[in-house]
Amino acid sequence: MSATNHSRLAVPQWFFLLGIPGLEEFHLWLSIPLCLMYAMALVGNVVLMVAIALDPGLHQPMYVFLAMLAATDLLLSCTTVPKALSIFWFHSRAISFGACLAQVFCIHFVSATESAILLAMAFDRYVAICHPLRHAAILTRSVIQRMGLAAFLRGFSAVVVLVFLLRRLPYCGHEDIPHTYCEHMGVARLACADITVNVVYGLTAALSTLGVDSVLIGVSYTLIIRAIFQLPTKEARHKALDTCGSHICVILMFYTPAFFSFFTHRFGHQIPRHVHILLANLYVIVPPMLNPIIYGVKTKLIREGVTRLFLGKHF
Repeated sequence: MSATNHSRLAVPQWFFLLGIPGLEEFHLWLSIPLCLMYAMALVGNVVLMVAIALDPGLHQPMYVFLAMLAATDLLLSCTTVPKALSIFWFHSRAISFGACLAQVFCIHFVSATESAILLAMAFDRYVAICHPLRHAAILTRSVIQRMGLAAFLRGFSAVVVLVFLLRRLPYCGHEDIPHTYCEHMGVARLACADITVNVVYGLTAALSTLGVDSVLIGVSYTLIIRAIFQLPTKEARHKALDTCGSHICVILMFYTPAFFSFFTHRFGHQIPRHVHILLANLYVIVPPMLNPIIYGVKTKLIREGVTRLFLGKHF
């Protein structure tokens, strides 16, 4: 076999995303709620970011982190949902090898970065409740900027390795991916070579980012809850818990499907494939859709900022 043919066989020019195998006859129906949720995610997160950017009253650490969260939610949904809709509507299943790797990078990079932002928000709540008098001194603008940069750099350095690990594998003509988007293990399993390094590094990267972050968030909320129950009045305890309510909901929406998808992809072989893929699609669209709604409903300053934005009032 010539070197050219071997190269073409080892690194395919195209992959083909199959959508949700087993539910092909429902693809069109599934596209309707997916499209509606995508539109809500786009509008909600854009409105949230604009309101926070324009309203000086929202230039506080919690809302700056919230704007970062909205940006990552936008990137996650825009990276995955349009291709899924093109599969459901137009049977446009082809995706170039480079675009597939770019999608792998974006999905895992956003997940790692969003996890770091949720940790930063937990730290903000810890300082606000446990050390309220030092909150402004600890979480200065420069500290927030460094935390955002650290989240970006950690996500980039952890995930960029995945792209090179996939790029080095031979695929031997295996081009069909039973999914609506490219993700690391889904692509790695197409390889006709040992993928132990991919499995080990993927597990290590996930545990050192999402795993560590979730543990630290748990520690933060343990300290927060202990401080709350030491408050003198029931009203003060209720007010302190209410400020954490939105963040706790967002944490549960992010980590629950993320860990479920991660572990079932590696160990849950008895779970039907279409169930796993359907939940993986909900993971990339439900949190981006609900996060702005949760914060809009639970946070008075956000509601007021959005209202002023739509009424055209000056901030």
